[in-house]
Amino acid sequence: MRSRTDLLINFIMRAVLGTLAIYFINMFLGSQGFSWHVGIGPLSIVVSGFLGLPGIGLLYGINICSML
Repeated sequence: MRSRTDLLINFIMRAVLGTLAIYFINMFLGSQGFSWHVGIGPLSIVVSGFLGLPGIGLLYGINICSML
């Protein structure tokens, strides 16, 4: 079983990498002329920290569906 420290470090690393991924995806989509940006805030950081890459996909999916 993993210790709490390992779980916390894993969460923090996922949150940081997820936030960076959202930032660069937003920049790429903006350069391509799309307005499907996801804001970087506490909720998106927590979602990317808990779920990782699927969480980022979920955030963009929710954003695209809400625009329709």
